[in-house]
Amino acid sequence: MPRVARKKSPDSIYHVMSKSISEVNLFKDDDDKEKYLEILKGYQDIFYFKVYAYCLMDNHCHFIIDVNGADISKIFHGVNYKYAMYFNSRYKRHGHLFQDRFKSITVNKDNYLVTLSGYIHANPLSIEEYSNKVEEYEFSSLGIYLGLREDKYNLMDETFLMSQFSNKEVDAKRLYLEFVKQCTDENIRAKIEFKNEGTEYAGCRTIIARDYSVEKIIEFLCKKLNATEADFRIKNCKKTVEKRAILVLFMRCFCNYTNKEICKVIGNICQSRISSLCMMGKDLIRNKDEYKGLVQEFAG
Repeated sequence: MPRVARKKSPDSIYHVMSKSISEVNLFKDDDDKEKYLEILKGYQDIFYFKVYAYCLMDNHCHFIIDVNGADISKIFHGVNYKYAMYFNSRYKRHGHLFQDRFKSITVNKDNYLVTLSGYIHANPLSIEEYSNKVEEYEFSSLGIYLGLREDKYNLMDETFLMSQFSNKEVDAKRLYLEFVKQCTDENIRAKIEFKNEGTEYAGCRTIIARDYSVEKIIEFLCKKLNATEADFRIKNCKKTVEKRAILVLFMRCFCNYTNKEICKVIGNICQSRISSLCMMGKDLIRNKDEYKGLVQEFAG
């Protein structure tokens, strides 16, 4: 039977689920879970999606993802493929790791998003060690929401969800933890006290456009990087490689281009080199002062 096409929208929020094949745990130890989150962060640095909740269990994982204009398939096909390559290499195995492609369900109402987040964060209640202290489970975003743990990978957007409980941080944390403890597979209903007073948690969403032309991007980068269009097309030149890397990252982020499509734009370059340039662009934007803020400035 042919696969049914996913229902996708550039402004959607998704519940994403990935599960391993029955005979293999998706994560054999904490290092595997750390690696998965690290890979996810790498893709977030390219596509600038938002993460509202996550929980990694031994044989499956859950996420609530606001794609922020990006393509959910490109994000999680990439994440799961890269993790499977790591996993098979580490454990010297071959073959499939994931049970079919990842599953994604559109979250189209705020109250459903809240209920879903509670269910996701309640997953560790099934582990005896955490049955009375679910907030201490390390590989769930619940501890980040409650201020018990730092967001090591800077993945989370906490404001949107917490604003649904209270405008006051202390009240929001208390109400949310109470709510999570009620959310199990058998009891997934919302019992939430919403507040309508003034706000300190401001729950708003912005969507990044992903249909910019390459010409528009090059025009912007020429001005900001003191470059010429030729600088972005010269191969094997150390003086211009950083500019090419930034251009590749921008095309991935703002044009939704695949590596193959970027090859056609730049010309006479292999897809593996495009991947390397994209990774370099991601690191430059994150770590080098002269490039910090470029993505946000372009996105407006």
